[in-house]
Amino acid sequence: MPTMRTVVFSIFGTVKDTGTGPDRWERWRPTLSLCRHEDFLPDRLELIHDAASTRAVQNLAEDIQAVSPETEVVLHKVHWRDPWDFADVYSALADLAAGYAFDEDEERYLVHMTTGTHVAQICLFLLAESRLLPAQLIQSSPPKGRGVRGVKTRGRTAGVGTYSIIDLDLARYDPLATRFRVEQRDAASFLKRGIETRSDAFNALIDRIEQVAARTSYPILLTGATGVGKTQLARRIFELKLDRRLVKGEFVEVNCATIRGDGAMSTLFGHERGAFTGAQSRRAGLLAAADGGLLFLDEVGELGLDEQAMLLRAIEEGTFVPLGSDRPRESAFQLIAGTNRDLYQAVQRGTFREDLLARIDLWHFELPSLRERYDDIEPNLDYELERHSTRLGRRMTMNREARRRFLEFATSPAAAWSGNFRDFAAAITRMVTLAAGARIDEAVVDAELARLESHWSRLAIGMPSGALAHSGVAWAPGVSAPVGALSAPAPDPVTQLLGEAADELDRFDRVQLAEVLDVCRRAPSLSAAGRTLFAESRKRKSSRNDADRLKKYLARYGLDWAAVSS
Repeated sequence: MPTMRTVVFSIFGTVKDTGTGPDRWERWRPTLSLCRHEDFLPDRLELIHDAASTRAVQNLAEDIQAVSPETEVVLHKVHWRDPWDFADVYSALADLAAGYAFDEDEERYLVHMTTGTHVAQICLFLLAESRLLPAQLIQSSPPKGRGVRGVKTRGRTAGVGTYSIIDLDLARYDPLATRFRVEQRDAASFLKRGIETRSDAFNALIDRIEQVAARTSYPILLTGATGVGKTQLARRIFELKLDRRLVKGEFVEVNCATIRGDGAMSTLFGHERGAFTGAQSRRAGLLAAADGGLLFLDEVGELGLDEQAMLLRAIEEGTFVPLGSDRPRESAFQLIAGTNRDLYQAVQRGTFREDLLARIDLWHFELPSLRERYDDIEPNLDYELERHSTRLGRRMTMNREARRRFLEFATSPAAAWSGNFRDFAAAITRMVTLAAGARIDEAVVDAELARLESHWSRLAIGMPSGALAHSGVAWAPGVSAPVGALSAPAPDPVTQLLGEAADELDRFDRVQLAEVLDVCRRAPSLSAAGRTLFAESRKRKSSRNDADRLKKYLARYGLDWAAVSS
């Protein structure tokens, strides 16, 4: 196999590379010395210089031919007005690289980083790092302890010094690679609030979010059921970007479900005085407040179509027009949108703009529910106890049996966790409040579990909180439904969807279908429902398509996602 030719790019050093007298052979001249090493022979030297150095460069080229006749010297005259002007120097060097005929199959390229101004060296590094100049770096140094003059040996072997080649693939440098891994791990831990979660899928999700947050300012879409932590994660993303100086503005948050009509327009985009009835003064709006920072629109699916159109323009052009104004205003913000709705279904229904979804769906992360993260319940329990310990100034604990009972219930099918981490955090708060002597015992846990079951059962049958106290119906903790008769019970979901055809089902199939329908009605999307229903079997599969599996199951009964989730 033929040996690849070695090609070196070097900028003529107007001070160190010069020399015309006999003593020039005793001096360390970086570009000349690079061609004098016994174990390194450049086949071609691409020597870059400006117009003012033409004669000195000719002298250097002649000296290189004298010490290394095998090296071909090619001169490149560049034109920059000021060698300390970044834009001027980078433009000249980038044009040189763009017009050069690189042949990476036959030639190996190196960039000499020792000569030229600091500005030129930085520009060469940027060109090499971006692969516009496909080269490694080579750095030369004078003989140790001798400087550039005063070498003891005279003649053409003096002042050679040393050289080193630097590969910009930092993964090859173990200490640097280790440091980068630690920084990435710390950033991911920060996004998880420092909780050492045990779910491989969730950890992989957070790792990807960390990578995206650190590298882009494009919109991010966070989806998932109510209470999975979308707002907390959005705030953590902002804090991570702020720590890395990727944003300099504020974190601005708004729940789109709380604003309607002119109020929504005014809240987001601001208004001029007199723009509508009651507009007695000018208002800047939240997009203006988020300039240079991050705007988090929670429940973005609740925005009206007019607000969606204005938001799309603000994302695409960085401008918006306040109500009552005819002049656009600018705002450079990053958008994070959150929703517990299926926006693709909203597009089909005509309640959400397809073009807006396309813009905010570039980076889409679906946060799993608590029931999909049973492995993380115990670490989150420890986190909540530690959080309350810090707040209260005393160590909050659970005795062994109380802890066992709570975790056993929390990871069982009986635990609905319909509010996800909101339910979970509230449960811990109540137990901490009722704990005697800063220690949660079995009695406190049992009372909380009964309260949770009661709460979830009321949600399941549609009764308002507190209604049982006035209904004359007795409640037995741990029982999945009230004891006693309820007037005008609602038909079960199987009958609601299938009508008379439900009576033709075997009891086994009917019970199974009822459970599937219950999960579907709680889940924010087809994919989320599939992950919940097939959580165990999906662990044993390398390739998973839970949504398709669920879709085929529903089709057996003539059902689709739109019908069962409504």
